[in-house]
Amino acid sequence: MKRRDFLWIVGVSAIWGIFFPRVLASQEKNRDKRWVMLVDVSVCAKNRDCEACIKACHETHNVPNVGGSKEQIKWIWFSKFEKVFETEIPPIAQKKLGSWPVILMCNHCENPPCVKVCPTSATWKRKDGIVMMDYHRCIGCRYCMAACPYGARSFNWRDNKRYVGNVNYDFPLRNKGVVEKCNFCEERIAKGLQPKCVETCESRALKFGNLYDADSSVSKVLKERTSLVRKGYLGTNPNVFYLL
Repeated sequence: MKRRDFLWIVGVSAIWGIFFPRVLASQEKNRDKRWVMLVDVSVCAKNRDCEACIKACHETHNVPNVGGSKEQIKWIWFSKFEKVFETEIPPIAQKKLGSWPVILMCNHCENPPCVKVCPTSATWKRKDGIVMMDYHRCIGCRYCMAACPYGARSFNWRDNKRYVGNVNYDFPLRNKGVVEKCNFCEERIAKGLQPKCVETCESRALKFGNLYDADSSVSKVLKERTSLVRKGYLGTNPNVFYLL
């Protein structure tokens, strides 16, 4: 990147950082939806070999299977509980839950740092809380990847079309040099459908719905169950909740 282009991006980012809180506040007015995902940790642990949700998500969204950890693209993935919630729970709970597998994805934060740093508005937050990506506006600066504290974004280092198995032509393929991530299956929500991972999960470890609807299953479950969010101390207010 040329020095002039770099300085332009930094300048735009600084200006956006000043006005971003006002823009975010205006988006919250008259809001009637807040989409959230619930992950039942114990149910996931009992089905630790089940990866149907990952496979379904990646096939639906043409996520390439590149291989090699440095270039691998992921929308949903597993990690150990002790790594995900290292500082959120006491040691005695870590002993019991430490080795349990936990499913991870973009948290679609209420206060998304990735949106704040994007110089081209290639990533933005919708009124219903979903953090979106515009692959055509992405310039590959990867500021959003650096800003995301959850490692939820992947960069296309190569032309990945040849790494996609059966292409789903209802969802766009991505080009080399852009960032991508989970989109809460916004294209399915628009049709009144559940996210593909939730629909595929036979164990019902995943639940999805509108938190602002008091009668929704997610609202009721969150009132009844103890839950955690990842790195809640950062103030990002994630919309993925983990039920204990």
